[in-house]
Amino acid sequence: MRSLLLICAFGCITLNSNAQTTEDSVKAVVNKMFDAMRNSDAAMLQSAFGDSALLQTISRSKEGKTVVRNESIAAFAGSISGAPKGALDERISFETVKIDGALALAWTPYSFYYNGKFSHCGVNSFQLVRIDGAWKIQYIIDTRRKTGCIEN
Repeated sequence: MRSLLLICAFGCITLNSNAQTTEDSVKAVVNKMFDAMRNSDAAMLQSAFGDSALLQTISRSKEGKTVVRNESIAAFAGSISGAPKGALDERISFETVKIDGALALAWTPYSFYYNGKFSHCGVNSFQLVRIDGAWKIQYIIDTRRKTGCIEN
């Protein structure tokens, strides 16, 4: 009986450590994207994304209507590489990370700074896919606002 309890306890510890490792690997890819932004490194940025990744932003038009804008990874990488190194600083917190097999979701509230000055805040919603053993960002949709922000 004692041996059975030890085996079960060891099995639970192993499962928990694997879940933590998987969550950390999801977070690492998201953080890689933001490190690439801070370093104005387009190649590093693109390596965080899957081949068919999508980027969308939810914003408001001048008339106050909700608008969803699309951006290609290539255009995003181009804007990142054109920024001075250190100018783009998006500070996130991982509020939620969920994983089911090869699918992961990360919900990350953020504050964005340009050249050290607060610009805006919002939330990023990441969908990631594990492809050939590596997590890749497949989809990001985010909100952007200037009010109701808590600066990080």
